[in-house]
Amino acid sequence: MLKYFFIIFVFLLIVVFAMAGFRGQKSSRPPIEIFPDMDRQPKVKAQTPSDFYADGRAARPPVDGTVPLGYAMPMHKLVDGSVGMATGPYKQIFFSSSPDYFDTGKMGDNWGTGIPFEVSTMVMRRGQQRFGIYCAVCHGGTGAGDGMARKFGLNTVQSLLQDRIRVMSDGEIFNTVTHGKNTMMGYGDRIQVVDRWAIIAYLRALQKSQGGATLAEVPEDQRAQLESH
Repeated sequence: MLKYFFIIFVFLLIVVFAMAGFRGQKSSRPPIEIFPDMDRQPKVKAQTPSDFYADGRAARPPVDGTVPLGYAMPMHKLVDGSVGMATGPYKQIFFSSSPDYFDTGKMGDNWGTGIPFEVSTMVMRRGQQRFGIYCAVCHGGTGAGDGMARKFGLNTVQSLLQDRIRVMSDGEIFNTVTHGKNTMMGYGDRIQVVDRWAIIAYLRALQKSQGGATLAEVPEDQRAQLESH
């Protein structure tokens, strides 16, 4: 047994010395690496040349239509001069670009309250759709904080039906949606401004539907329909 050990040991020594013997030699070929650990990757690095492109530049010009993150997207002419609630669903695409209430949720130094445009049926439907896409996964379809993320261990998800959120100003909720809070990420670069307000409008309707609404808040021409149910 000891004989085989020495044979293997000597063989390994020969291999090690043979590999070490190549050290110090100059070559244009890349070195042999047993464990490269992704030290060298075929990727583009900023301000470096690249033989992948014909002009030898790694940095490429932006494709047509590229919009810098954090800037307002190109505006299209409005048909009726409104915020753009008529069709499609909007005539314009808005991301935060000004210090006014519409873009920040603030009136002066304080959080404001109120949706900064007329809330129509289409706005509510849009808010419901966006809520289902961005919010329901954590907060649940009714806003009770029982979404799929909560079931998979994200225990910090808050119920949007609690009194603290019910009395929170619309502007502060808008700011939270935009910038995030605690473990909630910000959605300012994902949800355009009008959609954020539409989500808030739908959230207020959800809160009313889950308790807190009174018959006096229902338009008189619709009360009879509710009472019949």
